Amino acid sequence: MKRLCSLLLNASVVLLTLTAIAVAQDYPAKPVRIIVPFPPGGINDLAARIVANQLSERLGKQFIVENRGGAGGVAGTEMAANAPKDGYTLLITSIASTVTPHLTKLPYEPVTSFTPVSMLVSVPTVLVVHPDLPAKSVKDLIALAKAKPGDLQYSSSGIGASLHLAGELFKMMTGADILHVPFRGAGPAMIDTMGGHTKVGFGSITSAIPHIRSGKLRALGIGDKRRSPALPDVPTIEEAGVTGYEAGNWIGLVVPAGTPAPIVARLHKEIAAILDTPEAQKQFANEGAEVSRMSPEEFGAFMRSELAKWGRVVKEAGIKAQ
Repeated sequence: MKRLCSLLLNASVVLLTLTAIAVAQDYPAKPVRIIVPFPPGGINDLAARIVANQLSERLGKQFIVENRGGAGGVAGTEMAANAPKDGYTLLITSIASTVTPHLTKLPYEPVTSFTPVSMLVSVPTVLVVHPDLPAKSVKDLIALAKAKPGDLQYSSSGIGASLHLAGELFKMMTGADILHVPFRGAGPAMIDTMGGHTKVGFGSITSAIPHIRSGKLRALGIGDKRRSPALPDVPTIEEAGVTGYEAGNWIGLVVPAGTPAPIVARLHKEIAAILDTPEAQKQFANEGAEVSRMSPEEFGAFMRSELAKWGRVVKEAGIKAQ
């Protein structure tokens, strides 16, 4: 009897595996939606549309972008977490998904509610100053801030936003005493810094590049492991003396946890091919974003590390949601 039960169990496992493989081979059999948990516009939306267009062409079914903004990304993310686990609902995720859990109670688990598919791009943070500020380098800025504690101010896109955390991480790692001034979005923050009201700013390279190139802002450092091809003459903040500093947005794709593994594998394979195309790379580069390749396992480990990293920053900086 035990042998019969074992044989039946093994047969069931084989049947389920074959069924899952067959489903993946036929996937997609109908349109697929990609939820962007933010309003239209911006790098999250752009990444989704680049991927959606190419997946539609490659797989012969329409991939439809749905913008479901609200509650700082929570509303759309909750919708994806509760969607059927069949591969027909995908979710664009970003650094916000690893910061928000430390600021508010969520109706889903930030990591375990989803299965990672692929990292898409990284968008470095850039440290900028008003041209009138007598700081030509990161070291100059740190020295200036330490000489006049609390006298300098830096702008960000809002309390708890990735650019706010980039600023607080910089302060924690350098001991620079710079006052945070939050704005409602990266655009208003950059405008204020260009106006010389807040002399320092942490911005997305995407939104800051035009102002750097026009001379309205001076770039001191890039918050990435390597220099940005969009600003090759600007050193990384680590190069400039802040060892280990890294802060920037990133965009990836996940599916509801429990989605069949063969479907996840197929999506990853197709997206990896898309990221290798000159067309996609050029589209992302035009926005200051850089293609970033990771396996699903690597992407999952990366998200867990980001969750822990930004949790420490939120706690040590005493950041509270408002």
